[in-house]
Amino acid sequence: MPWFSRSGRRKLPRMLAILAVVGPGIITANVDNDAGGITTYSLAGGNYGYGHLWVLLPLALMLFVIQEMSARLGAVTGKGLADLIRERFGLRITFWLLLGVLFTNLANTMGEFAGVASATEIFGISRYIAVPLAAALVWLIVVRGTYASVEKGFLVACLLYVAYPISGFLARPDWGPVGQALVVPQWSSDPGYLVMLVGLIGTTIAPWMQFYQQAAVADKGLTAKDLGLARLDVLVGSVGAIAVVFFIMVTCAATIHVSGLRVESVQDAAEALRPLAGTYCAGLFALGLLNASLFAASILPLATAYQISEGIGWERGVDRTFAEAREFYTIYTLLIVLGAGLVLVPNAPLLQIMYLSQVLNGMVLPIVLVFMLLLLRDPEIVGEHTNSRLANLASWSCAAIVSALVVYMSIQAVLGR
Repeated sequence: MPWFSRSGRRKLPRMLAILAVVGPGIITANVDNDAGGITTYSLAGGNYGYGHLWVLLPLALMLFVIQEMSARLGAVTGKGLADLIRERFGLRITFWLLLGVLFTNLANTMGEFAGVASATEIFGISRYIAVPLAAALVWLIVVRGTYASVEKGFLVACLLYVAYPISGFLARPDWGPVGQALVVPQWSSDPGYLVMLVGLIGTTIAPWMQFYQQAAVADKGLTAKDLGLARLDVLVGSVGAIAVVFFIMVTCAATIHVSGLRVESVQDAAEALRPLAGTYCAGLFALGLLNASLFAASILPLATAYQISEGIGWERGVDRTFAEAREFYTIYTLLIVLGAGLVLVPNAPLLQIMYLSQVLNGMVLPIVLVFMLLLLRDPEIVGEHTNSRLANLASWSCAAIVSALVVYMSIQAVLGR
């Protein structure tokens, strides 16, 4: 067989090298399509049609550039982002930054368990059964696993996002207008349109991603010599994640928006798809939401535990035992308990929790990006691996655009428009 030929044997070490490096980029980009993200994309497609599709190509570029910077910082320094911020800017600044990220990630974790509740209720399962079981499951996966076993489980979860491309084709959109909307920018001064734009950016490039990916790269033991394959890992993850976003928005735009309906919840979106695109499309949509929610409910508390432990200087890492990294696992556990528990409060507004958590991401993102950019311009920290002009242009542009949108959105809210 060709694989066992001499040329095949030469390919084997290369394949093993790739498999040893891939993981952080693919996992980080895909878990960003979480419950809050799916809610945001569903609202964008269902309520605004193809009006936001044009932003996906610039977002894909910005996502790759920013996540590549994160991977590079982790590989070159062997440290997490919170570690570097504390060493470079001091504990006081790090404390306030981590406090903001902590509240943001708690809101995001609530959003993930809200996604579990919404998805399981579509299948007729009460949230009061599903959410506690999901919380116990994600806690056991991380606390009882090793980094290698946890990463393999997360990579398998990435494959289940194929449910959304299938749903997109089952929705039978008119691909001509889709293609035009993808490359021709549309703009509106409507406050709702702009809030949605901030939400799309905030959920596609979320602040926790930079902390988690850099910590995962360092935890995996990657170094500067692995940068080529690490960039490939980030590229595959970024393209795959944006493809999923595209199909979610197209699915809802081609069915719900075209029919003149308005999405008020994720359940509304899935149930609306049933008569419009068929039972299989609706079922795949709900299954994708459940997978994404469980996936992200594991990652987000883990990312937060990494961030706080790094920033304060505590032991951390999935390969550590509970006794070795008591504070790390305590933070992880508390976030899961609080995130799941608050969602079980009667009449909790699940849709608002999931959507507004993404807008909050968009508001915190520019601050995190500024710290990353300042670190990457310092040769004492990254040596010869400082940012290129293109990376600086893309990342500073992202920070400036999001900041401007957040300021505009805040002014509109104060004026009551």
